[in-house]
Amino acid sequence: MICISTTDADFEARFTELLSQARETTETVDRIVAGIIADVRARGDAALIDYTARFDRQTLTPGTLRVSAAEIEAAAASIPADLAAALDLAAIRIETFHRAQLPQDLRMTDAAGVTMGQRWTALDAVGLYVPGGKAAYPSSVLMNAIPARAAGVGRIAMCVPTPGGVLNPLVLAAARRAGVTEIYRIGGAQAVAALAYGTASIPAVDRIVGPGNAYVAEAKRQVFGRVGIDNIAGPSEVVVLADANNDPRRIAVDLLAQAEHDEAAQSILITDSAAFADAVAAAVAAELPTLPRAAIAGASWEAHGAMIVVDDWAQAVALVDRLAPEHLELMLPDPEAMFARVRHAGAAFLGGWCPEAVGDYVAGPNHVLPTGRTARFASGLSVFDFLKRTTWVSASRAALAEIGPAGVALAEAEGLQAHARSIALRLQS
Repeated sequence: MICISTTDADFEARFTELLSQARETTETVDRIVAGIIADVRARGDAALIDYTARFDRQTLTPGTLRVSAAEIEAAAASIPADLAAALDLAAIRIETFHRAQLPQDLRMTDAAGVTMGQRWTALDAVGLYVPGGKAAYPSSVLMNAIPARAAGVGRIAMCVPTPGGVLNPLVLAAARRAGVTEIYRIGGAQAVAALAYGTASIPAVDRIVGPGNAYVAEAKRQVFGRVGIDNIAGPSEVVVLADANNDPRRIAVDLLAQAEHDEAAQSILITDSAAFADAVAAAVAAELPTLPRAAIAGASWEAHGAMIVVDDWAQAVALVDRLAPEHLELMLPDPEAMFARVRHAGAAFLGGWCPEAVGDYVAGPNHVLPTGRTARFASGLSVFDFLKRTTWVSASRAALAEIGPAGVALAEAEGLQAHARSIALRLQS
C-alpha cells in the first residue's frame, strides 16, 4: 500500500505510477484460445465433451450438456427460505430499475416534410457466461440476465462450468428467477465458442455477456464481430472519498470489500486528513486478519492499495477523473454536490449509508461496470446492451424535391454517379 500527498514534491510521478500499474493478467493465452475456438467450430459437441472431461473432470454426452429442468427445480427448492427471499428482493429491485431504462421509439417530421424515426428492438438470443467453482456468484446471474429479459430478449442461454460435476444450487436458482431459458454445464473458452458459433446441442446467440478468467476474456475478444460482447473485464476497483467525520473502521471495511475479490483488485482512499488516513490504515490492519479471504485481500492491499491526502476536494475530483474508477464512494456531507463535479466513474455510491457492497447485490443498478480506467469512455451493463436501434425515413415527392438536389450534389462530389442518379431520376419525374 502506498500513501502519498498532493504536497509531496514527487506526487505527480507517484500518482502517474499508480495509474499505470499493470493489474491485468500477463498470461498469454491467445493462441491456446484460438485453437480451442477452432476445435469447437470443427467438432462441435465432441470438442465440448473432450474439454469438459479434461478441465472439469466430468464426463458428458450430448444429452447431458444441458442441465435438466428437474435439476433446476430441485436446486431452487433446496435454497433456504431466507436466501430465496434475498434473491427475490434483489431480482425485483434489479428488474424495476432496468425496466425504467427502456427507451421510447422516435418519430418526427421536419420542415422539409421528411418523416424519420428510430425504432428499438431486442436481440433474439443472448449467452450468459457464469464462472463456476469457487467463483460462483448468483448476483452476477441476476445482473446479467435480468436486463436482457427486461429488454425483451426471447432466449437467454447460460453456460456454467461444473468442476467435478458440482452445480451451485444458488446459481441455478438465480438463473431460474432471472428468466434464463437454458443452462449448459460447460465453461472456459470452449463455452464462449459454442455460444458464438453454435453446435448441434447449443444454438448460437447474438451477444455474450458475463465475467470469466483470462481464457474466457480472450475468447470473448476473439469472437467479437461474430457476436457482440459486453466488455473485457479487468480486476475490480474502488475509490473512496471520505473526510474525518467518518468511522475509520467502516471505510477500512469498504476498502477491503474490493480487495477480497482478487489479488489484483485495487482499493484507494482519498481524504483531506492525514490523521484520518492513518486511522483507516490501522483499521485495515486490524480488520484484515478476521476475514476468511485475508490472504487475497492482504495481497491486493499490499500490492495495489493506496491512500492519497489532498489539500482540498477540488484536487480530489481531478484525481478521480484521472482514475476513472469502476466504483466511487462519496462518504461526504454533501455527496450529490461532489458527484455533480465528477465526470468519469462506472457507478457512484453517495453518502455514509450507501457502501458499494449494497450495489453489488440489492440496490438495483447494474454491478457489471467498466474497469481499468475504461469508465472514461464506457458504461455499465444496461438494457441498452440487449437492444439495437433501427432508423427509418419516409419522404414524399415534395420532400425529396426539397432535399434531393443537395444529395445529388454531394454524391457527384464524391464521384458516386449511381448514388446521384438514384435521386436525380426521381427529381425528374
